Amino acid sequence: MKKLIFNKLYANIAKFFLMSLLIMGIIVWTIQAVNYFDYVTEDGHGIKIYFLFSIYSFPKIIVRLLPFVFFVSLFYLLVVYEKKNELNIFWINGVNKVKFLNKIIILSFGLSIIQIILSSYLSPASQLKARNILKNSDVDFFSSLLSPRKFINIAQDLTIFIENRNDDGSFNNIFIEDNRNSSRMIYAKKGELILNKKNKKFELLNGRIVNNDESKINVFNFDKIDLSLTDIKSKTITTPKIQEIKTTWLARCIFKNNLEFEYFICNEQIIPKIKEELFKRIIKPFYIPLLALIASCLIIYSKEFKNYNMFRNLLFIYAFLILIFSEISAKYAGSSISYSYIFFLFPLIFFIITYLIFFKRSTHV
Repeated sequence: MKKLIFNKLYANIAKFFLMSLLIMGIIVWTIQAVNYFDYVTEDGHGIKIYFLFSIYSFPKIIVRLLPFVFFVSLFYLLVVYEKKNELNIFWINGVNKVKFLNKIIILSFGLSIIQIILSSYLSPASQLKARNILKNSDVDFFSSLLSPRKFINIAQDLTIFIENRNDDGSFNNIFIEDNRNSSRMIYAKKGELILNKKNKKFELLNGRIVNNDESKINVFNFDKIDLSLTDIKSKTITTPKIQEIKTTWLARCIFKNNLEFEYFICNEQIIPKIKEELFKRIIKPFYIPLLALIASCLIIYSKEFKNYNMFRNLLFIYAFLILIFSEISAKYAGSSISYSYIFFLFPLIFFIITYLIFFKRSTHV
């Protein structure tokens, strides 16, 4: 009977937690995807690139939300169980509160391991994949970005201004500042973009080119020239960030400086950032058992306890402060060795303190 009621509890927790995590993840992903639309409107990437980049960013969102959503799910279900008197089923069948808590803690440690795997491997790999998608993509939304009477500097060292756009897709009165190979200004009365797999160019008609070669300026007119666009690069940052680097590489960098990897060079300047990132990936998941313990403190008192609502609210605030501290501690974990030890031991110390308080209170109620 005990096994049956615990299996039902685990099933309810898993169902509510996964559903809540998915819903919250989709909401946050949707909001973030709107911000990512700048890659299309400002940086010139196509809708396909934008969509793929957004999809590969989803694991990062799940990793960030998982601890909070798990706490809220467990907290909510225990409140519902108490309201419906379903917790009494455990006590009637000989399950004491400490044993109940231990079962929840075991579950939370299992989730911590999953969180470490997600944050250490899946999330960095998916973020790196998203970054490589941007790096390897063409600026294939170029034509739609050329709006009349606006300076467009979508590509590095290339700024374009057009006065108006015709119905056939051509442009009138085009001004271009091209600093890719040399400094030059181009004016054309008319122009047309030719973008396909074989050729990417701006065909310009009836204009003038001003070449600025150091102190020497050359000016000449033309009837027709082709401005190549095959080598244009988006302004999007394509160098991987620390949170996109493999965990094994970051760990090697901590223990041995002056290493050179594919995406970054390990040196003393980036060690604090690497420690901060490793703290997020490996230490922060162990806040999950602490949050589970705080939520489980709800079973110390029943709903008949006159200060039950206040006690419930205080527990929620306590957990919320723990979450805030976990975020703050990650920022400072790499600033010094002493801070690293303090923030490393914090979840363990508070877990032991909270567990002892639970044990004392639950055995005297």
